[in-house]
Amino acid sequence: MSKSRDHARLLMEKAAEDVFVLERLAGEARAPEAMVGFHAQQAIEKYLKAVLTDRGITYPWTHDLAALVDLVHRSGIGAAPEADTLPRLSRFAAEHRYGRLPPEEGGEPALDRAWAVRCVGLVRAWAESKLAEEIR
Repeated sequence: MSKSRDHARLLMEKAAEDVFVLERLAGEARAPEAMVGFHAQQAIEKYLKAVLTDRGITYPWTHDLAALVDLVHRSGIGAAPEADTLPRLSRFAAEHRYGRLPPEEGGEPALDRAWAVRCVGLVRAWAESKLAEEIR
């Protein structure tokens, strides 16, 4: 197995850890929105990076889902599910979680937890199918 394939599989495993936490927090009303959003964002980020890595595509050191979705598209891999809406989760990345970024003007709408879980599931299935494809 290639180093790229090994790294992609590791990213998939790490994303599954985020999904494990996400699935438990999403249905818990007392769970902070920031934690639910953080694990959804992290899982999707890792799934996107796993697909890029598997294809031998270098990606930037970023938590910006818009940048990663764009790179996936420009690389000819095919659009990730919910590509237009995934970037809404970027605000939950580590920088925001630790308060390094100012809040968005006008405030952000509350996180739709069911939507976030659904997006993670769709991106996970997409990433699994991409890693299952034979690379030519």
